[in-house]
Amino acid sequence: MATYEYCCNRCGSFDVKLPIGTAPAERVCPQCANTARRVYSSPATAFTSPAVAGLREQEEKSRENPAVVTRVPPKAAAPRPVHPAVGRLPRP
Repeated sequence: MATYEYCCNRCGSFDVKLPIGTAPAERVCPQCANTARRVYSSPATAFTSPAVAGLREQEEKSRENPAVVTRVPPKAAAPRPVHPAVGRLPRP
């Protein structure tokens, strides 16, 4: 189900949930029975997680001002595995 927004000249805007692709261009206002036209608005992306919002913002910035790489980044050192017996040793 998708949420579609309609605007009535008398009552203002209201939302209607309909199956995707089935929204008509005009609908009857539930308050005054006047004809309301469909309004095209942006999707509700305000409720995304901060991590997703940060990634979207970073991706949008990279479109206009991409980061320039001058050299290959250094290879990260592999972590040394800790032997299981080390955990049982007495602490100083």
